[in-house]
Amino acid sequence: MELELRHLRVLCAIADAGSVGRAAAELGYSQPAMSTQLRRIERYFGSPLFERHPSGVELTRYGTEVLAQARDVLARAAAIGRLPTGSTRAGRPLRLAATNSPVLAGMLVRLRSRLSDLALTVSSVYPSSEIVELLERGEVDAAIAADYPGRELRHSAAVAHRGIVTEPSFVALPSGHRLRHCQEVTLADLADDPWFLTPDDGAGWPGVFYAACDAAGFTPAAVHEFLGDQQQLQNMIAEGLGTSIVQATFRPIPGVLVKPLAGTPLWCRYVLAWRRGSPADEVADTLFTSAAAAYRALIAQSPHFRAWASRTWNVTTRP
Repeated sequence: MELELRHLRVLCAIADAGSVGRAAAELGYSQPAMSTQLRRIERYFGSPLFERHPSGVELTRYGTEVLAQARDVLARAAAIGRLPTGSTRAGRPLRLAATNSPVLAGMLVRLRSRLSDLALTVSSVYPSSEIVELLERGEVDAAIAADYPGRELRHSAAVAHRGIVTEPSFVALPSGHRLRHCQEVTLADLADDPWFLTPDDGAGWPGVFYAACDAAGFTPAAVHEFLGDQQQLQNMIAEGLGTSIVQATFRPIPGVLVKPLAGTPLWCRYVLAWRRGSPADEVADTLFTSAAAAYRALIAQSPHFRAWASRTWNVTTRP
């Protein structure tokens, strides 16, 4: 094979995540696909770059040297043709839309440091289907959207997209819940609980939730549609008014517990989508790397996610 920038990004992602499985989730690939890619890269270099352990991977001495050079190449590539004024075209700011994603704030902070001259306008748009429409009409330049396995984002050739991460969905419970001592819970365990659900996002939610409930043999007893302040949602959960499907990096307040779902029946993928040619490819690449780095930082602050990942991937990190 010929070495490409995407291969270097794979190496950096694996090194940063410390696990083939976690890196696969962050980049939006399957674990087997990531393992195959790593084997091909190591064959190219002719020597192992990582040592495999039950709990993850660790760079070899040679791998450390390769990684340092890979990071340098990626940084130089990202700087090629960087826009000096931070505009997209004709002096217009980059117009960014984002659904309810945890990576937005961290991405913007990193984007500001990497492209200090970039002028931005940010719009909150909940339905990913509406985000696609805005991109198609040229009303926004780039966006963070969401989709689900088997229901991938659909758009015309005028729009491109790249998976930021595919993460498991967890559940938030009141701290006094009857299942509070369980390491993980099944959807069927929660059949009689009332639920807080966000509304239709035009990309598959909440259809994927109801399909998972149906596969578990029940229909939710009570559903409250809620799209609003996260603090208010957490307060209602803490008061025992219901449970909610939440993002894997969700930060609970006192009185709220976050638990993995046994068997991981629900997954969500966050994607970066953009109009081809505007922004420039270099800017789109910086948007992606900033979003991916923001998500890695969120993982570092999510003990429930790290605990789940160590149990789930500790036997799947070997290629």
